[in-house]
Amino acid sequence: MIKKKIVDLLKKIIKEDIEIEVFVPEKEEFGHYSTNVALKLTKELKKSPMEIAQELTNDLKLTTNNFFKKIEVASPGFINFWLSERVLQNELKEILQKKERYGKSKVQSLKPKVQVEFVSANPTGPLTLANGRGGFMGDVLSNVLEFCGYKVEREYYVNDTGNQVLTLGKSILAALGLLEEAHSTSSGQENFYKGEYVKEWARKNSAKVKKNKNNTLKIGQLAANDFLKLIKVVLEKKAKIRYNRWTSEDKHIRKKSYIEKVLKIFKAKKLAYEKDGALWLKTTQFSDDKDRVLMTKDNFPTYFLADSGHFLETKTRGFKNKIMILGPDHHGYVQRIKIAAEIIGLKNFEVIITQAVRLISKGEEVKMSKRKGEFITFDELVSEINPDAARFFFLMHSADAHMDFDLDLAKEQSMKNPVYYAQYASARIHSILAKFKIQKSKFKITDKNLKINLNLLNTADDMNLMRMLARFLEIIQEAVEKRNPSILARYAIDLARIFHNFYEKEKIIGAESDLMITRLELIKATKIIFENLFKLLGISMPKKM
Repeated sequence: MIKKKIVDLLKKIIKEDIEIEVFVPEKEEFGHYSTNVALKLTKELKKSPMEIAQELTNDLKLTTNNFFKKIEVASPGFINFWLSERVLQNELKEILQKKERYGKSKVQSLKPKVQVEFVSANPTGPLTLANGRGGFMGDVLSNVLEFCGYKVEREYYVNDTGNQVLTLGKSILAALGLLEEAHSTSSGQENFYKGEYVKEWARKNSAKVKKNKNNTLKIGQLAANDFLKLIKVVLEKKAKIRYNRWTSEDKHIRKKSYIEKVLKIFKAKKLAYEKDGALWLKTTQFSDDKDRVLMTKDNFPTYFLADSGHFLETKTRGFKNKIMILGPDHHGYVQRIKIAAEIIGLKNFEVIITQAVRLISKGEEVKMSKRKGEFITFDELVSEINPDAARFFFLMHSADAHMDFDLDLAKEQSMKNPVYYAQYASARIHSILAKFKIQKSKFKITDKNLKINLNLLNTADDMNLMRMLARFLEIIQEAVEKRNPSILARYAIDLARIFHNFYEKEKIIGAESDLMITRLELIKATKIIFENLFKLLGISMPKKM
C-alpha cells in the first residue's frame, strides 16, 4: 500500500512518537500525496514548520532510492510527494499478477469474528427507504470486512414477539371491527398500525383472525411471520442483500431464557434495582443521563432488556465484536445499548446511525405511494428502478449525512447518472478487449511479436490511471477503518472519470504494436480493479450498455 509505505519512510527519519497523517490532496499540483507532519512537530522541535519540512525532505531524498519522482515543501509546512514511474509500474505488475486476490487478505485466522446487524426492522409492516439505506450499507460493509479477512456474520434481528407484535394483533382485530376497545377514546388506538397493508392482511386472513380472536399475540405473530416473508423477498431477491442469520427474538432469545440470563448478570453485578413497581438498570453509573427500565410494572420486558438478552446470545455464540446499523430514529437509544453491551462483555460494540432519506422527483419531495396513498416503501423503489442504481445511489452518501434520492436521475440512462457513468467504463473496457481479440486474429498477431514495455506508459493520462488503480488498497483500508462504504462508491466514480479521460485521449487499438500491447495490460489491470470494486459494492459489471 503506497500510503503506508510513505508513512513508514517518514517514521524511519522522525524520532518523535507522533501520528503521521498522509493524505491525497484535492489538486495534483499539490502532489500525489501530502503530509502535515512538520506542522505537528513544531512544538517539540522548537523550529518553524517550513524548516522542519525542508529537513525531512532532504533526508527523504537521501534515503528513498527513487521512490519519489519529486518532493516539495509548501507553505505553511506541508511536504508534497510525486511518485516515480517505477513505483506505479510495480503496482501495476502486482495487480496483473494477483488479479482478484489483489488487496485481499489471505489469513483469516488473524482477524476476529464480527457480527454485523443491519435493517432489523420490526416485521409489522413494509420496509422504509431508511431501512433500505441501512441494508445496502450493511451488505457492502460486510463484503469489505470479509475481503480484508474478517469472519463476518450478517444478522437480521427479528422482533417477532413482545409489545409491538401484540399491538399488531390489536390493529388487525380493530381493522375487522373485532376489538371492542378500538372504539373507546382511551383504547390507545392512536398507537395502532393503520396502514392499508394491515387492513389487506386482515381481510385475506379473516378466518384465522376470528379463530384466534382471544389470542391477540398469536394473531400478531401470524401477521408478522407473513410480513417477514415479504421483507426477505425484498431484501434477498430484489435488492440482493445477503444474510447469514435471521435471529428470532421469540425462538432464539426468549425461549432460550436469555432474558432471564441477562437479568441474572445485571443483578449479580448489583446494577438492577426495583422502583415504583418496575425493575431498573443503573445506567447512570456508566455516564447515561438517567437509569433505564428493564421490566415494566406489569412484569413485561422492555425493548432494552430484550436487546440486552440478544447481546448476551451473540456473545455466547463466540462473538466479541459487533457492528449495529440503526436508522435515524434511534439516536436516543445508542448510549444505553452501548452500556448494556459493556456490562455483558461485548468487547467491541459499534453503533452506526444512518440519517434520513428524502425521495426527490422533478425537484420536489415525494412522500406518498402512488399505489396505496401511503409512504413510499423500499420495495416500491427497488421495483421501479434498476437495483444497481438503487444500491449505488444510497451508497454514495456517508451514513452520517442526510440524503436526497433523485428518482429521475436514478432512472436516467446517461452519463449524468453516477452508476451508469461508472458501469459505462466497464462496457468500454470489454469493448477494447473484444476489438483487440478480433484485431489479433485478423492480422495474425502473436505473443512472440508483441513486447510489453511498461516504460511506454509515460503520458499524463497513463500515469493518472496507474496511480488511481494503485489507490485501491488504501481505499479498501479506509472504508474498513471508517466503517464507511461510501468511500468505495466515490472511488468508483473517480476511477471511472480517470478512465474515461484516458479512453478519450490515448490511442489503444491501432497504436504502435508495443505501445498497444502495453496499454492493453493497463486496460486489463483496470478491469481487475473494477471487477473487485463492483463485486464489493454488489453491482453488476456490464459488457455492453
